Amino acid sequence: MLIDVTQTTNEDRVRPPLPSPPAPRFHRAWSVAAVTFVTIIGAAAFASLPGLLIEPLHDEFAWSRGTIGFAVSVNLALYGLTAPFAAALMDRFGIRKVVAVALTVIATGSVLTVWMTAAWQLVMFWGVLVGLGSGSMALAFAATVTNRWFVARRGLVTGILTAAGASGQLVFLPLLSWLVEHHGWRPAAVTVALSALAVVPFVWLLLRDHPADVGLAPYGATEPAPKPAPLPGAARRALTVLFRAARTGPFWLLAGTFAICGASTNGLVKTHFVPAAHDHGMPVTAAASLLAVIGVFDVVGTIASGWFTDRFEPRRLLAVYYALRGVSLLFLPMLLAPNVHPPMVFFIVFYGLDWVATVPPTIALCREQYGEDSAIVFGWVLASHQVGAAVVAFAGGVARDVFGSYDVVWYASGALCAAAALMALVIRRRGAKEAGAVA
Repeated sequence: MLIDVTQTTNEDRVRPPLPSPPAPRFHRAWSVAAVTFVTIIGAAAFASLPGLLIEPLHDEFAWSRGTIGFAVSVNLALYGLTAPFAAALMDRFGIRKVVAVALTVIATGSVLTVWMTAAWQLVMFWGVLVGLGSGSMALAFAATVTNRWFVARRGLVTGILTAAGASGQLVFLPLLSWLVEHHGWRPAAVTVALSALAVVPFVWLLLRDHPADVGLAPYGATEPAPKPAPLPGAARRALTVLFRAARTGPFWLLAGTFAICGASTNGLVKTHFVPAAHDHGMPVTAAASLLAVIGVFDVVGTIASGWFTDRFEPRRLLAVYYALRGVSLLFLPMLLAPNVHPPMVFFIVFYGLDWVATVPPTIALCREQYGEDSAIVFGWVLASHQVGAAVVAFAGGVARDVFGSYDVVWYASGALCAAAALMALVIRRRGAKEAGAVA
């Protein structure tokens, strides 16, 4: 007996359609953010070392602290000046290629310092090579990943990725200070090189340039975003965006406040806190451990700042952050002592919470003001951050050579932070439509 398979029953006609497969609970954007976090941690070793090198290099080569500070200042300046070009290069060649090359350059510059015999070699290897490589691993990297992969939770993700640098400091600073004290500065430099190289496979195998590469929409978006075509002329685009942004007042206010941020963190505390504490009789390992504690609370403060940035006015957040930082710096000269005591611990915790809490609201203001160009604009704002850090890294060393103390630099930086708080308050608001017109 033959059966007509084309016939259907009433039960078949009313049967409900099969449900579509559920959307994945875990969005790929979070794994990309995790790889970015690990990458920044691995590259953070280079940022932990300059403050530990000043005394050993001064003792071994009889170089002045101003000379060593100059090499650190070149590193910090190139770190910032490379960032906007790196953001444009990521648009042209992709995130993976740029970051992998940058990590390799960092490793090369760090390991070459092992054989240096003259101050110009310190400037070339640590200042130029590590500065160029680290500039491509700067916060513009975090801003690019956030802008491409996230629509929702951008403030939180920015805070988490910014905190990665502090986490790297937490991981590496105690180890590097122990190596410097017990085995000399050369094993510490080799450790920096190896840590940078160790991250390269993770970047190449796990990082993806854009959600479209894996057929996804950015996290929080309702529709997939097409992958933009590679943009030629990375340097020209970076300069074009700079000239366009430089015609607006908010750019100079953001650049000015962030220059003061860099002066009061990377340029001053990260570079000169350990030798300043050592001047007061504190062991190098104890002072380095305090910097590591700053890294612990930096993570908490930066992630919290990202959460606040999603909910509160970023201008007011910046004003509060800079004002509190300035007050704390004015008290620091009275707190330095041979031993770690409760008021110093309070300063470390307080300063750690505020260390780079300024980054999420600054990125949010760049995004509000400059739209699709915001990552490159933030790269230039970050350049000002590092130029400010470079000036104080050099000036701090010179001040120590001239006055025999760092006190004048602490007080001056506190006053600058008060000025930054006022500058943040006068940045005007800009509607999304107008920002898009500028971009």
